[in-house]
Amino acid sequence: MDIWTVLEYAAWALSALFALLMLSDMVRIDTTYDNELLTSSREGEIEAAAERHTL
Repeated sequence: MDIWTVLEYAAWALSALFALLMLSDMVRIDTTYDNELLTSSREGEIEAAAERHTL
């Protein structure tokens, strides 16, 4: 087995690990926070108001 094959397997293993981490984070966020909070644009509204006051 040459180095490129080892690196290929390592890359696939890392991508699978990252996919599992993202999936677990998605489940944790979904069960922790309300959907209304996650889809609100309050932060964007605050930033837009701040920009209007500074102009």
